[in-house]
Amino acid sequence: MLLTLLATVLLVDREDPAPALGAGSAVAEPAAGSSPPDAGPEAAPDTAPDAGADEARPRTTLPHGGRTVFGGNRFLVAYYGTAGTGALGVLGEDRPAVMHRRLVRAAAPFAGRGRPVQPVYELIVTIADAHPGPDGEYHHDLARREVQRYIDAAHRHGALVLLDLQPGHADFLTVARRWAWALRDPYVGLALDPEWRMPGGEVPGRVIGHVRADEVNRTSAWLSRLVARHDLPQKLFVLHQFRGDMLPDLEHVRARRGLVMVQHADGFGTRSQKLASYRAIARPRQFTMGWKLFYDEDVDRMGAAAVRRVRPHVRFVSFQ
Repeated sequence: MLLTLLATVLLVDREDPAPALGAGSAVAEPAAGSSPPDAGPEAAPDTAPDAGADEARPRTTLPHGGRTVFGGNRFLVAYYGTAGTGALGVLGEDRPAVMHRRLVRAAAPFAGRGRPVQPVYELIVTIADAHPGPDGEYHHDLARREVQRYIDAAHRHGALVLLDLQPGHADFLTVARRWAWALRDPYVGLALDPEWRMPGGEVPGRVIGHVRADEVNRTSAWLSRLVARHDLPQKLFVLHQFRGDMLPDLEHVRARRGLVMVQHADGFGTRSQKLASYRAIARPRQFTMGWKLFYDEDVDRMGAAAVRRVRPHVRFVSFQ
């Protein structure tokens, strides 16, 4: 089922205070040695090395201090949406600091002995539109300053950021390259949403889109090279899916060095409907598995205990 499109997103540039988290929070503080986000002017092309790179500088890490996303048997829990509006998901209902506190509460039931929780902000940064726009591509990009606010908040609170792409008529690699400045940050990963990758001439919201493995592989190869070039820790690389024809040759999607490949099942409905669609598409030998929970569309929404019983095992849950 298609989501209602928001042709123009209200972007409000607000100050985001950074209150300290209380003791016992499920969130780890950012590790020493993590790179600060790029808050300056547009960085050099991703094909160029960092200017003035110092070979002796510490290697960058993820919020928990390691270099692998699921290290320490971590379980990822995300809020999904875009900045300035709750119409596309819960993440945009309030400023990042407020939503982080809500995310920590939502994530807590998924933690267990030997299973810490890692919070994630899944931020839609390229948003599909029902109108072509000035470039004819049926999408628009979130303002850079808004994306930076979430990256800054992630560094304050020990969260990951996942940039979600809804490319409309553009290809994923072309759009992903525009976000190279953000993807150079060690906390930032990438998600592709084939529902909004439109076949020729179609309008987002009228049909469900799809993408072929070749385009996914070109995008993941580019991101893998960026990780290697900048000696970054492992990055999330997420493919959203709820029908087989959204990724018709999924078996040809390749694993990439430096990326953790996640197949994220986005179906909503009753528990039995969600399980049926999940089992129809799941490829646990090829991917780490993800699962989406909908606040409004799910019927008898699953709790953490029910999600942990899902087979194949789920390691990443997002709330929309």
